[in-house]
Amino acid sequence: MEFVARKPSVKGPREMFTGDVWIDMVAQGEEPSRIRVNVVHFTPGARTAWHSHALGQTLVVTDGVGLVQSRGRGIESIRTGDIVHTPALEEHWHGASAEHLMTHISVTESVPPGQGPEANWGDHVTDAEYRGQVT
Repeated sequence: MEFVARKPSVKGPREMFTGDVWIDMVAQGEEPSRIRVNVVHFTPGARTAWHSHALGQTLVVTDGVGLVQSRGRGIESIRTGDIVHTPALEEHWHGASAEHLMTHISVTESVPPGQGPEANWGDHVTDAEYRGQVT
């Protein structure tokens, strides 16, 4: 068994997140594995920008209450214990509810080298979109 030194928490970049988000890298596979596992902590109201993943994404909510939405669908509430899978290339966002912190484990897989980005990031989710006032 080999223990890997834990890296410091990293603040989520403003280009990808609204509000305060902190990311802890848990695992990153070595070739041939391309898996990436992060624990992501959202403060109330914090959220991702619209984005999609080339090979999909699985979220496991470990604490709190959050929101998730795929483009063209309604906003759904997520809670501790919920597992959310977003298929490849489906544009979506996720984050904490306005009143609660939310933490989830994010499991993604990178595409093979030279085949494009693992994720495509779009516009920030507006306050109106976050409140469900725009579809």
